[in-house]
Amino acid sequence: MKALLTNLKGDKGIWAFVSLLALFSFMPVFSASTNLVYVVGKGSTIGYLMKHLVHIFIGFCLIYFVHKTPYHYFKAISKVALPIVVLLLAYTMVQGTTIGGANASRWIQVPFIGVSFQTSALALIVLMVYVARYLSKIEGKEYTFQSSLFELWLPVFSVIILILPANFSTAALIFSMVCMLVFVGKYPMKYLGIIIGAGLVGLIMFVLVAKAFPDAMPNRVDTWMSRIERFSSDEPNEDDYQIEKAKIAIASGKIYGLGPGKSVQKNFLPQSSSDFIFAIIVEEYGLLGGLAILFMYLMLFFRFLITSHKAPTMFGKLLIVGLGFPIIFQALVNMGVAVELLPTTGQTLPLISSGGSSIWMTCIAIGIILSVTKKEEEIAQEEEEKRQREEILQRLIDKEMEESKEVEEDYSIETVGDNPMNAVLNKE
Repeated sequence: MKALLTNLKGDKGIWAFVSLLALFSFMPVFSASTNLVYVVGKGSTIGYLMKHLVHIFIGFCLIYFVHKTPYHYFKAISKVALPIVVLLLAYTMVQGTTIGGANASRWIQVPFIGVSFQTSALALIVLMVYVARYLSKIEGKEYTFQSSLFELWLPVFSVIILILPANFSTAALIFSMVCMLVFVGKYPMKYLGIIIGAGLVGLIMFVLVAKAFPDAMPNRVDTWMSRIERFSSDEPNEDDYQIEKAKIAIASGKIYGLGPGKSVQKNFLPQSSSDFIFAIIVEEYGLLGGLAILFMYLMLFFRFLITSHKAPTMFGKLLIVGLGFPIIFQALVNMGVAVELLPTTGQTLPLISSGGSSIWMTCIAIGIILSVTKKEEEIAQEEEEKRQREEILQRLIDKEMEESKEVEEDYSIETVGDNPMNAVLNKE
């Protein structure tokens, strides 16, 4: 165990908060799985717990191996992986499967091993690394809007267009995080304003076309519109079932909660182990438990801020911002949906909600961030070793000078008579 811990490089604060969130996830996932076992009639609670354990274990293996990779390697990886991601997204749009009748075509089935994979989660990571690479490449150089339009925004909009029809919330998350990243990367505001305006116009046109020709392409525009209408309307609606059950769960938890495993609404709330797991956490652990989860995400956010400030290069800084901030933003969106501050989005709670691909992609992002912080540690260690060598060298020089001074003090020059040529060396 000690040897393993010594091999864990990077920011210890990030390691700590990620581990705490992952360890805590077992209790609500195990509790919420009873909904699938006793209500839906699928599997067993121990089976779901072991499945979540395997997902977390694979996720931490990904963190370990990714954080061992020098982070500058991801520049080349993103350039090669982006076309592959675009092809996977196109395949997902055409051949994607539906999981439990929910969330439309967001997943593809991995051949031979029978695992479902959400390609948009991988697309987020690859795209953010690609954008960070581009921004670090143009740092301090002159460039035109036309050149950035082709090299930067064409890949961004290609990914977003392929995700948008089936998953508006993820497409909006990716676009907002890319805009945030290019702002941090000092991309000109006038260019960014043009891009945001073009994105809004494109979204409106897509919605109008989808409403006018609903059978032209698979899309979920009607689902988005109905969710927004339900969220903004004060009239009761039978489709508000999930939100109402989530609100009941949160209200039942009060300050201290009902206790671990004692949630009642998990038996009535769909997606209780994924999209609405925060409501189950508050019901079982109360307001204090919910605030504790929020506190851990905020502390993780502060660690991202600190480590990005210390990053040795612009690419490293942008990697931490581009991969770390979406994790926190997604967590806040999930919590906002549970307490009805936001319309239903389908975003999971990172590192806590059940699910394989979402956990693994989050862990890959964390691994890349730790790779950057590992480089910070290596630089700090090299500087410390250099300082120690300089101190040792300075001590040796001081010692030599002291010894030389002592020798000079042992001997003195004495003049005989008035003639300086008669000087003799006398030992005192």
